[in-house]
Amino acid sequence: KFCKEGEFVKANDSYLDVAIGRAAWPIGVTMVGIHARSGRAKIESSNVAHVMNSELQRKYLTSVKRLITYCQKKRVDVAPSKKVNNC
Repeated sequence: KFCKEGEFVKANDSYLDVAIGRAAWPIGVTMVGIHARSGRAKIESSNVAHVMNSELQRKYLTSVKRLITYCQKKRVDVAPSKKVNNC
């Protein structure tokens, strides 16, 4: 829908919401002190925040991202402010 309207920033945001979600992602070391942290249970690997663990879903989402990128390159009539800069 967003690609048809030329809203590629919104299309990319929707793609990211589906691909990785909005849940907190653990980064770096989780055990930095000697005391147990209250939020430790929330970042276990069993609490998956995205759908990229399934091979089939990952292939579909990769295809969707490629289609968004392809449509963006083909639409020269859309203002640069509505496009995503993928360096």
